[in-house]
Amino acid sequence: MDANRTGEGGGAAFQRVFDELRARIADETYPVRGSLPSQRKLAEEFGVSRDTMQRVLRELAREGLIESRQGSGSRVLSQPAAQATTPAPRGGAVRLERLIRAAFEEPQVTLDVATLSSESLDAHVRLQVDRVREREIRPERVAVRMLLPSEAIVMPYPRAKEDPADPRPRERLHRIANYRIELLRHAFGELEPWLDGPATFDIRRMAMAPTFKLYLINGVEAVFAPYKVIEGRIVLETGEELDVWDVEGLGASMTRHVRTEDPLATDSVFVTNMQAWFDSVWYSSLKD
Repeated sequence: MDANRTGEGGGAAFQRVFDELRARIADETYPVRGSLPSQRKLAEEFGVSRDTMQRVLRELAREGLIESRQGSGSRVLSQPAAQATTPAPRGGAVRLERLIRAAFEEPQVTLDVATLSSESLDAHVRLQVDRVREREIRPERVAVRMLLPSEAIVMPYPRAKEDPADPRPRERLHRIANYRIELLRHAFGELEPWLDGPATFDIRRMAMAPTFKLYLINGVEAVFAPYKVIEGRIVLETGEELDVWDVEGLGASMTRHVRTEDPLATDSVFVTNMQAWFDSVWYSSLKD
């Protein structure tokens, strides 16, 4: 990193946005040869100034990950080498973007998601909304259900190291989740006019903190990742930095399980059991 990370365009805000965009390029939320959202949209999404966003894009370009052209926006050139992995067809590490991209190419799209926040889902779904609006794909209907932890429960993570009772890390997590929810609701409002059928986005709050993230895709695939506890540092709205115990989200290793014609096959049983788990929690949880 260079010395440009100073002032408004540097420090915590710069690092937060840079790390997030780099992670999205690594997991193919923004695939190679694909375009990033406009600078304006990215600045609005992350709540930073255009100057900060310009500095982030310049740093990504300096690393050879993107190229930016006046009037044409930014395009992904390559992935961060240290994070590039080869996806396995199932039972191994996968990139979620590819699976959601493929799911939206089907006539009927269903996604059931259980997670701590809606951050990853927001990024992936809004990319597909753009593909629909550009007439690249045309699903007939889209239905998404998402389970999030209730704001009424005391979350074990993120937790301040020095004061486990400090509510600010959990409040920050809920603010991030709620912000992403509003972006998703807006995206689904834009999506429905382009479909032949409805676009539904429903949320329920479960009375537990999930120990894993789960994506059930079109009734035939389960993408699963346990949350690994890590040491981290978060930046509060006041600018204060706080050392916390947190869970690994964007970098979590996910495995894919695909239902086959044999209902007793290991992957089929896994998908069936996880769908049954999701439905049981969904119908016992409170509507958002």
